[in-house]
Amino acid sequence: MKSFKAQLEQKKAAGLYRQRRITQGPQSTQLMVDGKKVINFCSNNYLGLANHPAINEAFKKGIDRYGSGSGAAHLINGHSAAHHALEEELAEFTGYARCLLFSTGYMANLGVVQAMLGRGDVVLQDRLNHASLLDAALLSGARFSRYAHASVEAARILLLKNAQQHSMLLTDGVFSMDGDIAPLPELAHACQQYDSYLMLDDAHGMGVLGENGRGCMEHFDLDASAVPVLMGTLGKAFGTAGAFVAADEEIIEYLIQHARTYIYTTAMPAALAEATRASLKLVQTESWRRDKLKQLIKTFRQAVSEMGYELMDSETPIQPLVIGDSHQAMKISQQLLDQGIHVGAIRPPTVEEGSARLRITFNAEHSFEQLQQLVNALQEIRT
Repeated sequence: MKSFKAQLEQKKAAGLYRQRRITQGPQSTQLMVDGKKVINFCSNNYLGLANHPAINEAFKKGIDRYGSGSGAAHLINGHSAAHHALEEELAEFTGYARCLLFSTGYMANLGVVQAMLGRGDVVLQDRLNHASLLDAALLSGARFSRYAHASVEAARILLLKNAQQHSMLLTDGVFSMDGDIAPLPELAHACQQYDSYLMLDDAHGMGVLGENGRGCMEHFDLDASAVPVLMGTLGKAFGTAGAFVAADEEIIEYLIQHARTYIYTTAMPAALAEATRASLKLVQTESWRRDKLKQLIKTFRQAVSEMGYELMDSETPIQPLVIGDSHQAMKISQQLLDQGIHVGAIRPPTVEEGSARLRITFNAEHSFEQLQQLVNALQEIRT
């Protein structure tokens, strides 16, 4: 039987070993981590909704009405009135004809790409796309090519080269480790020019970008005709869990028939769908949360730019500070934790070699006093 001990030791020696920390209590700007109270700067709970009273109450009422589990896949008897209502409300929110719920964003990406592509087809991807899009492409059996990060020209070259094949171009909206935004209008134009499907994974833009929180599409003033397939997750800015795919009637019906990660898995609990319906209302009505995020981001970038840290080009709640060496990134992360500030150190293979970083993320409920504590700690470590 093969032993994996040597590979684990190599991970440790390279500063790439991953360990879980145990949290207690609800997600918030403050959190108990391994028994210590810390300020939380590494959550994807961008709008601060993961413990909102109205969402919690909707969840509880949903359990009272539907129970704790859905009991079956959507196509058997697990598709409740709550699921259906959420799909319709998400379709209206995003401006698409239909939406389809998935249990996770990873499953949504796998399901869509494997259903829409196969052997003989072509899939094109941004080099820094999320692992779920990369895995989806590899598992689809389609010929797989990646273009330089955010390079419309490189994408155009690949689209032209494969213009005679059925193809899809997949891109993150907001790149999860860099925080920058894909050049979506230009990619959409190129895909239309070469008759290729464009699929947008807007996991980190949905709820955050745009006046009404509709994500990258609203940020760039695009509609469903520009991006035929949109994937959004519910476990980040929406504060619940799960994901959805938005598209036209034909594509959604096709996915219901062919997306294996939809067909062959139990539906999310109906109570969770009810909680997300409450969250969706807050995303649309409480625009102050997005305004607060902008203020926090601006203040942070101004303060840190003078310290000598390498800031990346991000206007989103994801604000990475590139350290370079994995051991050093881990050391700084621990120094921050010792001061009661929780910031994750991101290392290869999640990011490229030599680009280990602190991935700082903001929450609309962070106070400016908490932000100042982070800035002071970073300044102290730098000196």
